[in-house]
Amino acid sequence: MNVLQRVFMPATAAFATIALLTACGGAEEETTQSASESSENEEFNDSDVTFAHMMIPHHEQAVTMTELAPERAGDEVQALAEEIQAAQGPEIDRMNTLLESWGQESVQDMEDMDHDDMTGMMSDEQMTELEEAEGEEFDTMFLQMMIEHHEGAVEMAQTELDEGTNPEARDLAQQIIEDQNTEIEQMNEMLGVEGQDSQGDGGSSESQEENGED
Repeated sequence: MNVLQRVFMPATAAFATIALLTACGGAEEETTQSASESSENEEFNDSDVTFAHMMIPHHEQAVTMTELAPERAGDEVQALAEEIQAAQGPEIDRMNTLLESWGQESVQDMEDMDHDDMTGMMSDEQMTELEEAEGEEFDTMFLQMMIEHHEGAVEMAQTELDEGTNPEARDLAQQIIEDQNTEIEQMNEMLGVEGQDSQGDGGSSESQEENGED
């Protein structure tokens, strides 16, 4: 072995050791980060659980309402219904996953849960009325009910922001507030246009009384 080889080999070994230590350090950092994220997901309180338990059936009713639109609604309301369904379906999945990760009971297993007291939930009678409506009547009824439904969801989401601790649940609550407030504004605008049209057709009782007096 010549002098060059004797000098080069220890240097090579040193570089290999440094590379190994660097790789180990990177792996340790990834593991720490993953453990931290897992810890955050496991952090929850009763408010987080209540939020998921209440918002899942609340979203499910909204999806049921949107499923009535294809055969009953006008084009504008039908397009809105599709957007609501596309947003709330994945949110239901996210909340079910959270409950599972927390080791909490699923909504499907909670037979004694009363949904009627939830803010913005439609009664069975209201849902029957919506199912029986068609055309402009359906559009107006759908928009009015969905505005009330969204307002209830926003209220529940705000409670989660005020009282919940789980980062993912709070992020979802914030997203619900932003998305549904935007849709409430959109639906109010749509109702304003429809209200003018119905008055033009003599649909409102106030208009009919005025016409009768004239």
